[in-house]
Amino acid sequence: MPEHSLSRSGAPTRAPAAPPLQGPLPILAAAVLWGTTGTAASFAPAEAPAAAIGAAGLVLGGLLLFLTGRGSTALLARSDRPTRRTLALGALAVAGYPLSFYPAVAHAGVAVATVITLGSAPVFSGLLAWLTGRARPTARWTVATASAVLGCAVLVLGSELGAGGTPVRPAGVLLALAAGFSYSAYALVAERLIRRGHPSPAVMGTMFAGGGIAVLPVVAATGASWLATVDGALVALYLAVFTVFLAYRLFGHGLRHTSASVATTLTLAEPAVAALLGVAVVGERLSAVSWAGLAVLALGLAVLRAPARRRG
Repeated sequence: MPEHSLSRSGAPTRAPAAPPLQGPLPILAAAVLWGTTGTAASFAPAEAPAAAIGAAGLVLGGLLLFLTGRGSTALLARSDRPTRRTLALGALAVAGYPLSFYPAVAHAGVAVATVITLGSAPVFSGLLAWLTGRARPTARWTVATASAVLGCAVLVLGSELGAGGTPVRPAGVLLALAAGFSYSAYALVAERLIRRGHPSPAVMGTMFAGGGIAVLPVVAATGASWLATVDGALVALYLAVFTVFLAYRLFGHGLRHTSASVATTLTLAEPAVAALLGVAVVGERLSAVSWAGLAVLALGLAVLRAPARRRG
């Protein structure tokens, strides 16, 4: 359940915290898997277009989610028109993520692109929830998100301020922001559908199958010869099974007990994983300033997950 809801008088009331296995831990596990996305994509053949890499993973992963999601077919066949429109909106948001995130990685690097994407997502999520009348941002969410976004900003700026840092390309920043908006949009749509009583596997399976269909022309138009190589096939398979199928199963389960705004802030653990892998595996360099940004980001997550005081 969300951390706060509104009573009839308009005053916020606090809901009981969800057990870790039903809320934060599945979302954090999904964040760790997502943190490997950029590093895995870096092993694709050089001729593979960045957008096609993510699109290929989404096509196969979305199909797996749909086929294994209990109630996916029923949700698609028996839903009323407003629900179908909501599912279509979520599918478009899902499709927008790989088409912007993977090119952002190509322009800005694994660590920086992931940090900007996930750093902006909580802001977009909170604003969308506020604009749609879902929830008013809480003080804890504001403090945690501000701290995490500050950490993301320091991490990015550290790549320019630190010695030997790689300059951040404006195109990479804009693409990463677009990916952050797409991510927050489909998280909000998924949360809304799940809280209406629809099974989370069915919601995630239907949305991601729709997103896979939407990006299929990208794979066809850019050429799929790279998928016939061993490296290309392994990268696409890894992205589909681990960063789409398994990760979004965990994420959908966690959304049943966690609000979208809190979930997107929790997934700020992903940039830390991506940055560490970018340094250890891909060979990217982070300055001391960037490492300080990671520490501030971790502080934001700690603030969000700190137990709340109970009021009498």
